[in-house]
Amino acid sequence: MSIFNSLTTAVAGINAQSTAFTNLSNNIANSQTVGYKASDTSFQDTVSNNLASYAQGQAVSDGVTAYTTSQTQKQGTISASTNTLALAISGNGFFDVSQPSGQATAGKETFSDQQYFTRNGNFYQDKNGYLFNTSGYYLNGYMVDPKTGTLNNTLTQIQISDVAFRPTETTTLTMSGGVDTGKTYSQTVYDSTSQSHTLSTTWTQTTTSSDNTGGSTYTVAIANGDSTDSTLSVGSDTSTYTVDFDSSGNIKDVKDSSGNLVGTGYSGSSATLPITLTYSNGAASQTVDLDLGTVGSSAGTTTAAANSTTPTLTSDSVTSGTYQGISMESDGSIMATFSNGDTQLVGKVALASFVNPNGLMAVDGQAYQATSASGSATIGTVGSNGTGILKTSSTESSTTDLTSDLSSLIVTQEAYTANTKIVTTADTLLQATIAMIR
Repeated sequence: MSIFNSLTTAVAGINAQSTAFTNLSNNIANSQTVGYKASDTSFQDTVSNNLASYAQGQAVSDGVTAYTTSQTQKQGTISASTNTLALAISGNGFFDVSQPSGQATAGKETFSDQQYFTRNGNFYQDKNGYLFNTSGYYLNGYMVDPKTGTLNNTLTQIQISDVAFRPTETTTLTMSGGVDTGKTYSQTVYDSTSQSHTLSTTWTQTTTSSDNTGGSTYTVAIANGDSTDSTLSVGSDTSTYTVDFDSSGNIKDVKDSSGNLVGTGYSGSSATLPITLTYSNGAASQTVDLDLGTVGSSAGTTTAAANSTTPTLTSDSVTSGTYQGISMESDGSIMATFSNGDTQLVGKVALASFVNPNGLMAVDGQAYQATSASGSATIGTVGSNGTGILKTSSTESSTTDLTSDLSSLIVTQEAYTANTKIVTTADTLLQATIAMIR
């Protein structure tokens, strides 16, 4: 190797150590940056392409090259945060995020089509209800249909503001007062998608009680009370019941359409009619209990002869509430909270995974872009595709190891200085060589 080769090798060494120094400086500078993934420097020997040297079985070293690698899958320490919207990923996933592309108008913002990925989950809400992190990236996920409560499968920016309360699914109808023959009593019921329907109960008295003890017997026919609603159907086995009243007008027992006793029939037991409802609008089937009161009690449902109070049919559905804010759940669910104490799903956080996450290209703000080396992102909900789990009210700390990096900084400094010594020494030798001909 000539003196000139030594110079180029030394320059390569200086450049390589400069890269290492830059990476260490960046790591140290970002030691407190949420979601930052420290960079490592790898060195690779380069060999001269002189074929003559290979023919002699010798490879002539010709310098060094530095490569920067970012260990994106290295888990940072998860720390508690006072920010209730902050999320930290425990696992291999990334938040799918976007960047705005223009000014907000009428409560809406426009976004670039470019997908970004980050581990910075320190999110806040902007004035329009969008969730963005401290680096200015906006969180993507799946929104809930505000009318039906159904989670959409289209990835979009999460926006939550002034959420309207969706009526809760009906589970129980409660009846009280004196029923009369030929009368129909109706009430609104809500399915699992918060859509309203009308359920009617028609009471018809038979001529005598079932056991001829001086009481009375009523047949209760349960049906869809809205002729324009073609989506609701009442199960045939729960559409008709028989209710026996004693001579005092109080419930004695309840039987189904086959004459079988419903419940125990003992005095003090509950008199409840289970009603099966099915829908063709995509809502799940449900069972609504028609609570008539207590066997042997004058409270609840009685005959009109025993109680002149007009019957009332009430539902346990909650139909109103004032929006108060949102909370984050460990499964990625974003829940709206209301003044009535209820919470309802309004969105879900999306996480991304990659075949080779270390092939991602880093961009400003602790974010990455997919490359051919990383492969395309696989997007899904929390826990799918090995994305891990979420820690709420938490942030992931930088993976910078200050102790190790400060030690490496000293080694890098010495290596850089040593390479400069090669340059000055080679210069001295060249000067001596030039001086030979003078």
